Amino acid sequence: MTAIKHALQRDIFTPNDERLLGIVNVCKAGKKKKNCFLCATVTTERPVQVKVVKVKKSDKGDFYKRQQTWELRDLTEVDAKDASKENPEFDLHFEKVYRWLASSTAEKNSFISCIWKLNQRYLRKKVEFVNVSSQLLEESVPSGESQSVAGGDEDALDDYQELSTREEQDIESMMEMCEYAISNAEAFAEQLSKELQVLDGANIQSIMASEKQVNILMQLLDEALSEVDTIEGKLSSYEEMLQSVKEQMDQISQSNRLIQISSTNNGKLLDEIQFLVNYMDLSKGHIRALQDGDLTSPKGIEACINASEALLQCMNVALRPGHEKLMAVTQQQLLFAELRDTFARRLTNHLNNVFVHQFNHFSHFKMTIPQFYRSSCLSLPGHDQSSTLSQHTAELTLPKHSPLHRDLLRYAKLMEWLKNTHREKYEGLSRTYVDYMSRLYEREIKDFFEVAKIKMAGTTKEAKGKFATLPRKESALKQETESLHGSSGKLTGSTSSLNKLTVQGSNSRRSQSSSLLDMGNMSASDLDVADRTKFDKIFEQVLSELEPLCLAEQDFISKFFKLQQHPTVAPPLAQPETEESDGGTLSRVPPQAEHRHSLSSEKDMVRLMMNKIFQSIETELNSLIALGDKIDSFNSLYMLVKMSHHVWTAENVDPASYLSTTLGNVLVTVKRNFDKCISGQIRQMEEVKISKKSKVGILPFVTGFEEFAELAETIFRNAERRGDLDKAYVKLIRAVFMNVEKVANESQKTPRDVVMMENFHHIFSTLSRLKISCLDAERREAKHKYTDHLQSYVINSLGQPLEKLNHFFEGVEARVAQGVREEEVSYQLAFNKQELRKVIKEYPGKEVKKGLDNLYKKVDKHLCEEESLLQVVWHSMQDEFIRQYKHFEDLIGRCYPGSGITMEFTIQDMLEYFSSIAQSH
Repeated sequence: MTAIKHALQRDIFTPNDERLLGIVNVCKAGKKKKNCFLCATVTTERPVQVKVVKVKKSDKGDFYKRQQTWELRDLTEVDAKDASKENPEFDLHFEKVYRWLASSTAEKNSFISCIWKLNQRYLRKKVEFVNVSSQLLEESVPSGESQSVAGGDEDALDDYQELSTREEQDIESMMEMCEYAISNAEAFAEQLSKELQVLDGANIQSIMASEKQVNILMQLLDEALSEVDTIEGKLSSYEEMLQSVKEQMDQISQSNRLIQISSTNNGKLLDEIQFLVNYMDLSKGHIRALQDGDLTSPKGIEACINASEALLQCMNVALRPGHEKLMAVTQQQLLFAELRDTFARRLTNHLNNVFVHQFNHFSHFKMTIPQFYRSSCLSLPGHDQSSTLSQHTAELTLPKHSPLHRDLLRYAKLMEWLKNTHREKYEGLSRTYVDYMSRLYEREIKDFFEVAKIKMAGTTKEAKGKFATLPRKESALKQETESLHGSSGKLTGSTSSLNKLTVQGSNSRRSQSSSLLDMGNMSASDLDVADRTKFDKIFEQVLSELEPLCLAEQDFISKFFKLQQHPTVAPPLAQPETEESDGGTLSRVPPQAEHRHSLSSEKDMVRLMMNKIFQSIETELNSLIALGDKIDSFNSLYMLVKMSHHVWTAENVDPASYLSTTLGNVLVTVKRNFDKCISGQIRQMEEVKISKKSKVGILPFVTGFEEFAELAETIFRNAERRGDLDKAYVKLIRAVFMNVEKVANESQKTPRDVVMMENFHHIFSTLSRLKISCLDAERREAKHKYTDHLQSYVINSLGQPLEKLNHFFEGVEARVAQGVREEEVSYQLAFNKQELRKVIKEYPGKEVKKGLDNLYKKVDKHLCEEESLLQVVWHSMQDEFIRQYKHFEDLIGRCYPGSGITMEFTIQDMLEYFSSIAQSH
């Protein structure tokens, strides 16, 4: 190991100015043994750098190379694995853990001891040693030494310095001068010692010779000390004189500081007075405007606005500490408070008067239906009211409130001032405005919807009683009529006022609700498209009038009450009101629990004010929708499209607006009515009954579905809620399919295949013509069912004209299927040639034509004229008959070869039979 250490020092570390202090022969633990050396080194130059170097012997020669180097300062832990037992394994924790296996425990201990010494000397005990024997560490540090490495040769190595080139040359020349320098080292050392003694004596004599110069130097030092004492005395006298000057300067400085403080205080006092004068003084003109300003003229309002802003600025000025103790400030604050209260009271009273005046003005000119019309309309049983409706129906418009809004918006800045200064009065004005406007809008909206309902009812009168109810007893009819007039004889705007209109006169009455069953039986006049178009226009007019009204009012509330900027606390303006609907309870405002707490944003306040002002809109809309649905259930299609469009438009403008929320709630009701309409059509399909004495033909709900689809495609063209119609289509078509099969199974007069064939052909034609993409699968299914039942009907019908021949050849095929060879079938007793000739003779051409003629007549009886499928069926029968003929000839050729037996008629004869029969009918 010594030779290796020497070689490593010479070849690797000396060229790099490093000294090797410790070495251990190791290999990686747990892997294939590849020996290498871990070396602990220090640099010869300062600052000293301590390193751990991994050295590996080259495979191609007897020399070593440096493989990896770590700084000792990066070492965090040394783990010796076991402190009590001999274990050659140990770990070094650098950036990762390196596991080593030493060649012997002694080498491992020696290397760890060297690392510990270097750690003590250069790293101030930074490295942590784990599972290392304390005895090993104690041996490394002898008692009496601290903070230094003992044992080993590190101190000696620290003092050792290599000889320079010149020193080596001097030693060599000295040794050359002594012949026995090598052969007799003791004599050479003794000679060197004698020469050293001679040199020491010469040095001592030189020192003794310099004693005189030392005495002279000491004398000079004594003289210098005396001069220093003289200078110190003069400095002391100077210090005493300066002390008196310092006292005088301190007095002058104190006087200057007091003068400066007085000047600064005077400047600050002037600033404070200037501040109070600038920010706590209100001009006389502003005071007059606040006390007696004109709130009716534009100039007066402008002056009041400027004065209120100046007052608010004075009241909100940030006073500095101590200002509130000044009497003048207190008096100004009291004056400002009095002016604020006075002006707030004047403003509140004036705006209250404006609200009352505007309310009375609009109430006087509000939209109304003449009283004579209210009392006479629908009051005389049996009277034709169509002329009365056409003469007295008011214009279907809502009054515009833009003049009111324009007048009130002049006070918007004053309302903002009131909001910031007098919250209670601001909230009181808000409640007053909401109260007056809610009553005004309630009257206008009630009258507006009353006119709309009468116009809707008028469309049915003009349609010659299509909206009449089914025949009922006179007492029930009289009770309904009385419910229309009410106790005061007026036509009210509630849901029950117009939902049971009756038209008296004719004894025959039909149901007011259209259905898929009765649509197929209605006349063209009953299905007047103009009537439904008029209803659509009325409903669109209603929504078009409501939309700008709500948007304008919400915009005014936001601007007038300044509710669009910052979150604030809103007063409980509206109480929760609920409305019972088919699907449960619809809430106009948030639940009662939420109103016990302050609202968090001004948008909530706007919504609550709108809910209170327009609390009747949702009720009236639902009432109007119920009336439209009662007039004609298909009106729900028009209403769904229109309402969806207006909801979509409102959400694009403001998704959280009152209009968007209200129309969204009403849209739920419309969608529910639409679903009820679809469910009603399905239920009527399931309840359909057919006559047992007449042929079925095209079922009424099949033609009804066709007309429904045509109407729906017209209404829903480019509609936003196309998906709802597609779902309804799927439900209806599945119900049509199911009930067609049900009716076909129950049919006694018409064969099942004919019912299925005709109706599914009609369905397929309808779907192909309308090109409804969501029903492509049903269109293919209808075609498939039509084709299958056509083929089934043709095969079943053709078995009758050649019945015995069919049975004979069925028996032949059965024998072949049982294993009888085809050429041996003629030897079977029941199927020999004589039996075949006997059966063929029973069907001469004349008899076949007669049978086909009877078949044509029977098919003609089964089929209806609407679908015109007779020729299609007859052509299919011709093809099937020819196929059977060829099949019979093929069996004769295979089972009766060489017999010369043929049919009594040919294919050409058959074609002539079919053609002549078709032409004769």
